Amino acid sequence: MAYVTRLKKEYKERVIGALREEFGYKNIMQVPKLEKIVVSRGVGAAVADKKLIDHAVEELTTITGQKSIATMSKKDVASFKLRKGMPIGCKVTLRGERMYEFLDRLVTSALPRVRDFQGIKATGFDGRGNYNLGVTEQIIFPEINIDKINRINGMDITFVTSAQTDKEAKSLLTQLGLPFKKK
Repeated sequence: MAYVTRLKKEYKERVIGALREEFGYKNIMQVPKLEKIVVSRGVGAAVADKKLIDHAVEELTTITGQKSIATMSKKDVASFKLRKGMPIGCKVTLRGERMYEFLDRLVTSALPRVRDFQGIKATGFDGRGNYNLGVTEQIIFPEINIDKINRINGMDITFVTSAQTDKEAKSLLTQLGLPFKKK
């Protein structure tokens, strides 16, 4: 039997039923699901030092468990000394088992390590059922060795769901364990 992550199993057994009950879906295919998680990081200082991109790619690969890629600039910006095609960040798109594994590690071990953590803001929804979360330090992830980092950087985590509204998406992400702040 193949390995199934804890959150994927919980989604199939509990979350689908809870969402069908809450929103009155007639068909199981109407129930929103998490499609992908995109973890990205901008490295603006990489214009001056090319090694910073390599460090950022290596750290994102360590955090997510999947090889990340460098993102290139799309146009020239003279005031930033930026040329088209220069690497200015990195990203990784997680789907399937790795996505659920990353979400599980984010909820159970990384977010509780944030200083004075009260929950995540519920204002990051885009109106189409997707949620953006900004993390200020990469050292909240237990995979990162604090002695080996050269500078503290943040990253953006985007949760792309098949939900039609923000209310459905928030309910889905809450059921999956994301700790939103209470009003």
